[in-house]
Amino acid sequence: MNIFVAGASGAIGQPLITELIRKGHTVTGMSRSEAGARKLREMGATAAMVDAFDAAAVESALRQSKAEVVIDELTSLPKDPKDMPSYQSGDRKLRLEGGGNLHRAALACGVRRYLQQSTGFFLKAGEGLADESEGLALDASPGVALSAQTYTTLEARVLQPGAMEGVALRYGFFYGPNTWYEPSGGAADQVRQQQLPLIGNGQGLWSWVHIEDAALATVAALDCEPGIYHVVEDDPPPMRLWLPAFAKSVGAPPPAHVTEEQARQAAGEDAVYYQTRLRGASNAKAKRVLGFKPRRLEWL
Repeated sequence: MNIFVAGASGAIGQPLITELIRKGHTVTGMSRSEAGARKLREMGATAAMVDAFDAAAVESALRQSKAEVVIDELTSLPKDPKDMPSYQSGDRKLRLEGGGNLHRAALACGVRRYLQQSTGFFLKAGEGLADESEGLALDASPGVALSAQTYTTLEARVLQPGAMEGVALRYGFFYGPNTWYEPSGGAADQVRQQQLPLIGNGQGLWSWVHIEDAALATVAALDCEPGIYHVVEDDPPPMRLWLPAFAKSVGAPPPAHVTEEQARQAAGEDAVYYQTRLRGASNAKAKRVLGFKPRRLEWL
C-alpha cells in the first residue's frame, strides 16, 4: 500500500521506512532538510521536502503520494536530553500545529488510516502496570503534565470518530541506534560526566522499547483494530536498577545518589518525578493483537 511517513528523519524513521519497504509498501517520507531527503531516497523511499507548518505544501505532498495510510512521527528533540526543557515548546508546537496540518490534509485527501506517535511513559499514577484504558498524567510535575496534555490532545484528535481509522501508539523510551540511550548518545554522555544522579529510592518504573521493535510494531499496526496500543518491553525496571546498569554498560562510573529534596533544588520537580513517580505500562494488548515480541532491555 502507499504510506506517508512524517518525521521520517527522526530516530524511528530509518528502521520504520526500511521495514515498510521490505514488506513491499510504497513509501513517501516527509523531511524539511535536503540531508534528510537524501537519506530517504537512499533507503528507497520517495522524499517530500516539506515544512510541517506549511499546510498547503503538506496537503499537496500528501495528495501526490496517494497515501492510504499516514504515520505521524513528528518530533523536534535535542541531541542531548538535558536540553529538552528549551526544546519543549517547539516540540509541542510541531506535534500540535504541524501534526494538525498533517491530520487535516489526511482527511482532505481521503486517507484510510492515521497512526499517531504517543507516550507509554507519562501514564496516570496508580498501582500496577497501566493498560490502554488508563489516561495520561495531567496532574504530574509541570513539564511532565504539559507533555501529557500534548499527547492527550494528539490521542483525542486521532481517535475521534470520523472517516479515518485512528491508531495511537504509546511508545516507551526509545533505545538503540540514533537514540539518546546508545553508547554515543546524549544520555550516555550524561552518565559518563556524572550529570545524572540517582534520586531518592529511584522507584519510578521506566517503560522502554528498542527502536527497531517499535518500528516492527508500527508496521503491524497498519492493519490492526483501531485504538490505543502500548508499545513497550515486558518488565519496566525501576530507575534504581536500570541507571547503574546503563552506566556500567557505557563505561561510566556508578551514578551519585542524592535525596529528592537535593534534586528538587538542583534540577527541579520534573527530575524528581521521572525518577520516583513514573508508572510502567502493560504491553499485553500489543502482544496479543500486533504479535509484538519486544527484546529484553539490553543492559540489564
